[in-house]
Amino acid sequence: MPETIILSPLPKTWILDLDGTLVKHNGYKMDGRDTLLPGAREFLTNIRPDDMVVILTSRTDEYRELTLGFLGENNIRYDHIIFNAPYGERIVVNDRKPSGLAMSVAVNTDRDRAPDTILKVDEAL
Repeated sequence: MPETIILSPLPKTWILDLDGTLVKHNGYKMDGRDTLLPGAREFLTNIRPDDMVVILTSRTDEYRELTLGFLGENNIRYDHIIFNAPYGERIVVNDRKPSGLAMSVAVNTDRDRAPDTILKVDEAL
């Protein structure tokens, strides 16, 4: 069952891993091409236009053009992409607003499964 996360109506910054989250893990190496995971396109299209999308990947610069070409051909929206990220954990540290609103959220998915998290905006926040 998908996890439900209640979000504020404020514009957001999405930090998304690439391999194993949006595309098949190492598909570009094993298959010679990338493949979007089922549900990834739908997940991405539900991100509001005024939100920022940052993609992180451990892919080296050797795969930069291949990766950017795939994202462009598939109309995958992003504002920034970071290559050469370390293989270890991605740690987000942020403050909490005086209202109590936590300014960071973490979602972990199983490898090669697009996020199936249900995101709801709470306009009352």
